[in-house]
Amino acid sequence: MEYFVTGATGFIGKRLVRKLLARPDSTVYFLTRSSELEKLESLYAFWNADGSRAIPVVGDLKQPLLGVAKAEQKRLKGKIDHFFHLAALYDLGASAEEDEAVNIAGTRHTLAFAEAVGARCFHHMSSIAAAGMFEGIFREDMFDEAENLDHPYYRTKHESEGIVRKECKLPWRIYRPGSVVGDSRTGEMDKIDGPYYFFKIIQKLRRLLPPWLPTIGIEGGRINIVPVDFVVDALDHIGHLAGQDGKCFHLTDPHPHRVGDVLAILTRAAHAPDMGLRINAALLGFIPKGVKKSLLALTPVRRIRNALMKDLGLPDDILDFVNYPTRFDCRETEKALAGSGIAVPPLESYAWRLWDYWERHLDPDLFVDRTLRGRVQGKVVLVTGGSSGIGKAVARKVAEAGAVTVIVARDQDKLAEAKREFEAGGLQLVAYSADISNYEECDDFVRQVTEEYGGVDFLVNNAGRSIRRAIENSFDRFHDFERCMQLNYFAAVRLTMGFLPGMLAKKKGHIINISSIGVLTNAPRFSAYVASKSALEAFSRCAASEFTDRGIDFTCINMPLVKTPMIAPTKLYQNVPTLTPEEAADLVVEAIIHKPVRIATRLGIFGQVVHAVAPKVAQIIMNTSFRMFPDSAAAVGQKEGAPAQPTADQIAFSQLMRGIHL
Repeated sequence: MEYFVTGATGFIGKRLVRKLLARPDSTVYFLTRSSELEKLESLYAFWNADGSRAIPVVGDLKQPLLGVAKAEQKRLKGKIDHFFHLAALYDLGASAEEDEAVNIAGTRHTLAFAEAVGARCFHHMSSIAAAGMFEGIFREDMFDEAENLDHPYYRTKHESEGIVRKECKLPWRIYRPGSVVGDSRTGEMDKIDGPYYFFKIIQKLRRLLPPWLPTIGIEGGRINIVPVDFVVDALDHIGHLAGQDGKCFHLTDPHPHRVGDVLAILTRAAHAPDMGLRINAALLGFIPKGVKKSLLALTPVRRIRNALMKDLGLPDDILDFVNYPTRFDCRETEKALAGSGIAVPPLESYAWRLWDYWERHLDPDLFVDRTLRGRVQGKVVLVTGGSSGIGKAVARKVAEAGAVTVIVARDQDKLAEAKREFEAGGLQLVAYSADISNYEECDDFVRQVTEEYGGVDFLVNNAGRSIRRAIENSFDRFHDFERCMQLNYFAAVRLTMGFLPGMLAKKKGHIINISSIGVLTNAPRFSAYVASKSALEAFSRCAASEFTDRGIDFTCINMPLVKTPMIAPTKLYQNVPTLTPEEAADLVVEAIIHKPVRIATRLGIFGQVVHAVAPKVAQIIMNTSFRMFPDSAAAVGQKEGAPAQPTADQIAFSQLMRGIHL
């Protein structure tokens, strides 16, 4: 048997060709552009065939008679048993002109060609989009009843199907697949559309929140999802059945899921927090279209909406997709498939394969140069407090990535030691000695760096002072609060304001402020420290709002407890889990690469949520820890003795609250 296929290189088409070639003594002719001939080897490998059975026919869908040479037409005359027209433009963002050129004119050209070569049966791949936004159940024998065809894709798919119904002189069959996803056996897919639009949102939630924390999702209409292997198997089977000419077949799921259920299945597949609480997206339908249009015309609304849609990778018409109003009856298809063993598998059975393939091969982040070297090579990175601890670890990582690495600290001996270590490893390090909490020294340092390096591209405000002391033991130690504010807040702000003019002139720059998880959890005994870090975060948020349209990014890292010289005086911390400086530096690297507004641990965010939702409960938890872990001997003015062994309660509480101590 001999076939002709358009769209043979597409996602569905190339799998159909493989299916057809599996039939004994079959030959497949397929339309291809001359520019694509060099890519055929990979197709032949996929089909497990060569040019003797899979024969390219050079042409163009947009040309009359597909632009196929007359000699080729003559050679094919009377040979084609089945003509499968799968080529179409499926891009909801495409222009109306593009849709019309491919979907309408292309179908008319294809039909004329099929008639010219005398094909015995014409198979047209339509879409459920041909029904438009029909309210209710759309049967396989319905066509003219389609409504709300405003979108160019819906309209052109409807009109192209109409061309076959009204103009085709050959026996014909029409197929309307649902929203086609990857292979149910392998997860393989070639693009992001339909349900895949939700994958990035789910991934972000998984990274942000613990998997056991319920979240708010959306509810809407029913999404008719079918895997590509079902579509191909059904198309092949029905296409070869006798007595089916002049019919339309819905290659759809007879029991489609609602949007909320689809999201629940996908979140389980991704091991993300369950969207147990659902808001019905149809509630937005009460807003008149004119009002929506007027709101979107407002600059702030438009900018916010565009930023959100871009960040989440969502198309403009996603709400239409969520509130999809049409159900599809597929009884004719079920009758035709009876006894074949071909049926739509439950989404639950293969959703994990779809997710795994997307995350490994289709996630847009995979195709962006998000390496540290790609961000900082040749750029000036300034790290305060860079002679030890987190700062030193950050400086090492950016230096290894090719940055012009600048550190500043007070201790000249430690600076010299750090410089020797870096040079011994073949790394360049620029070290300045300055007390940035001193305004004059801070300003001199900014001037010097600006003169020598033209300013900085990345400023990491890492230098800090931490004091662990109960307020009750601080009544006569107001200077503790002043010293924390001087270094943690005023010095960081002064540096930021010193380097911001240069960043604004270059229209780019990134300020990374090392804050504390204590800002989220309101950790007791750290009132001086947390207050200074909270002030720095507040400044960052205000500054970010002013400069977000000027190419300047701000990131706050709510750092958990890190094993550095800062915490060494507190012997209690020898018995609690901490991050290493290298692990903390990895968080700074993440900030440099991805430029998020905030980086925080899941438990830190959870602590913030508890303080917001149930503040009294949060206070009780924090007070329990406050009473369980006493002040150090130094904090209460006593000589340091042998460290007391932690109690069982202390150990248990420390493990339970891992990462939340600071």
